[in-house]
Amino acid sequence: MLRITPDRSTDGVKLRVEGRLMGPWVQELDRCWKELSADQQRGAVVDLAGVTFIGEDGKLLLTELWRQGAILLATDCLIRSIVEEITGLEPSH
Repeated sequence: MLRITPDRSTDGVKLRVEGRLMGPWVQELDRCWKELSADQQRGAVVDLAGVTFIGEDGKLLLTELWRQGAILLATDCLIRSIVEEITGLEPSH
């Protein structure tokens, strides 16, 4: 199960993701991302604080979102290590 809560404020866009990012849920996050304009995508925050598991397909999608300008935000140790692997940077807390 996956829940995605979009938050569009004057500061930008944040997609709060909760649950397991794998299988059909990867396509759901991809669909939500594609609903954003190119301007909204650049600098949009993908908040992974509520994510409990990321499959290989989820990792591939997050890599693509990061390449398109997303900021990946993680707090859990496992998820932070995946974000660090994707970005090559120390993840945001």
